[in-house]
Amino acid sequence: MRLDRHAQTLAVALTVVAAGTVLPPAAVAADDASQTIEIPTCAKKLGTLAVTEPENKWWLAYNLESPEALIKVFVSQSKCFTLVDRGKGLAAAQQERALSSGGEMRGGSNIGKGQMKAADYVLVPDVVTKNKDSGGRSIGGLLGGMIGGVAGAVIGGINLKSKEADVVLTLTDVRSTEQVALQQGHAKKTDLGWGAGGGAFFGGFAAAGATGYANTEIGQVVTMAYLDAYSKLVTEIKGMDLNATADNLKQAVTMAKPGRMYAKPDTKASVVRDLDPGMMLYPTGEKQGMFWKVSDELGNEGWVPSTLFQLAK
Repeated sequence: MRLDRHAQTLAVALTVVAAGTVLPPAAVAADDASQTIEIPTCAKKLGTLAVTEPENKWWLAYNLESPEALIKVFVSQSKCFTLVDRGKGLAAAQQERALSSGGEMRGGSNIGKGQMKAADYVLVPDVVTKNKDSGGRSIGGLLGGMIGGVAGAVIGGINLKSKEADVVLTLTDVRSTEQVALQQGHAKKTDLGWGAGGGAFFGGFAAAGATGYANTEIGQVVTMAYLDAYSKLVTEIKGMDLNATADNLKQAVTMAKPGRMYAKPDTKASVVRDLDPGMMLYPTGEKQGMFWKVSDELGNEGWVPSTLFQLAK
């Protein structure tokens, strides 16, 4: 037996993507006109994205690596988001910053505070919990803790015996914590006609730190399930007018010095109220000279000199 044409095409495509090569959609699609398999793309970036592991670490039950690297391959190839690293890359960057703050770097290295790009969204890859009462596939809730693996058993949304996987991707707005999108993905061995030796076609995933997804059948099925979920998620967010910075309220400020809130951006205007150090204020986005228009926690609105407050920590 061998992988059918669809499986071979997708596998080769993912191998090249994991190695860092950007492919045109035609190179990713199967050459059979009856079915195409490709990583969806966006015409423009929708914001910055961090991929974060779920707390339950479900992949350990299957001797797989974290799906973080797997998802990053899809995100990078889709061009829908700018990736920011909050994993091993961040740890290495923090080490460099520590060296810089300790005076070990050469002059002009330009490494310091205020340079890191903020994530607009967080994407969490998880598996679907089986609903024992319904007897079918249902999101039902995500796994709440570590699960031990048993060959041939159904653990969460992955069936080792039938080689099926049900996964879920959750996209969350960092500023508001609103859940922007949630999509479930499903895949099984028979979807792509898996055959003996099929894992060899996924060898390129080792370069992305996902060896288990390349070398095991269940890993390959999980990969396809996540691709299914990611494709649905991209389709959903393409229909949204996403702008994480504009969609959220301005960052709050706190009074650093005693001051006053004025009815107009002028210290000679009538006073709305006195302001004490430590009071929280919420900018509306309007500015005039050194004055910012703000509201307080009681609903009062007015103008305050920006020299009197600082961004809330």
